[in-house]
Amino acid sequence: MHWLSSVRLPATTGLWRIGVDHEQRIAAIEPLSAGSTAAGTCWGGDWLSPMGVDLQINGGLGLAFPELTPGDLPRLLELLELLWRDGVEAIAPTLVTCGITELRQALAVLREARAVHQPGRCRLLGAHLEGPFLAEARRGAHPRQHLAAPSLAALNARIGGFEQEISLVTLAPELPGASEVIEALRQLGILVSLGHSEANEAQAAEAFSQGVGMITHAFNAMPGLHHRAPGPIAAAALRGDVALGLIADGVHVAPSMAVLLQRLLPEQTLLVSDALAPYGLADGVHRWDERALIVENGSCRLDDGTLAGVTLPLLEAVVRLASWSGEAGQAIAAATVLPLRLLGAPVTAAEQLRGRPLAECLRWSGDARDLRWQWAA
Repeated sequence: MHWLSSVRLPATTGLWRIGVDHEQRIAAIEPLSAGSTAAGTCWGGDWLSPMGVDLQINGGLGLAFPELTPGDLPRLLELLELLWRDGVEAIAPTLVTCGITELRQALAVLREARAVHQPGRCRLLGAHLEGPFLAEARRGAHPRQHLAAPSLAALNARIGGFEQEISLVTLAPELPGASEVIEALRQLGILVSLGHSEANEAQAAEAFSQGVGMITHAFNAMPGLHHRAPGPIAAAALRGDVALGLIADGVHVAPSMAVLLQRLLPEQTLLVSDALAPYGLADGVHRWDERALIVENGSCRLDDGTLAGVTLPLLEAVVRLASWSGEAGQAIAAATVLPLRLLGAPVTAAEQLRGRPLAECLRWSGDARDLRWQWAA
């Protein structure tokens, strides 16, 4: 066995040594005692982590996931290879509010892509349906004409036959009929997230008690954290077991608020990219359904100025959050360890890394103000 020494793990303290077997898999992870001079390749305090997992990404290379057709499969596979090169091992392809026919066709194309997965490609988790059961006043860039009132009939019309291929549904839990949909999704083992919602603190707390386990892009498209109207973020903080997705581009959420959220809820705050179809393409004017999407410095807006998403890679969010907070290990965990934990993986970085090929892990070097990643091997 070959040993890597003086390694740091995300969201842990101290230094570790990592044993790599003859198949180049991580076989042992042991803490190093203070002042230890254990033999092995010295990493000098660099971090080792799983690859990134993105639970909210809307497309890339010009493809918008809700618009997928069978002819898009080759470019979809190309996108999955790009995501792998960008350090992301798995995504929940996000389907924003769209027509029923388009949604079901996209789910069928994603099913086909999962069937031809191979090494060197990002893995497709179940889809993330962001809508259509959203509050109209908080719909953001979601097209009004495709919003729907929550009901079991409306849910079945969209996901019937694809129930096992949905990982996450974002909805506004305060809408009439939402409780019945939440229960149905829970029975299917699908994670429900509060988003694009007018829910106050009490309504959010009730939704969390019903099994809603996440908040979609915290602070955006929902009431904020106000001292007299605490809103859904306060309700999630008081429970302690609700995940909060965070877009850390510095535009969707101010850097100071992003740091505050992570310091308040370090084990609940996880990073999402919210990347749109122009991910992997140059800035400029792109198309999103029938609308123009203006991309500048990685931010995407509709022509009326509505903020729609980003084109930044997920791991860029890690770099930015670390530079704002000065806490590199926790920023790394927010895009790697914590999303995996939410999906049912073991709790700690050490448990998640054990048994993995070293070539499918990331090495992070530099300090929090200048964090860089590379393939561990």
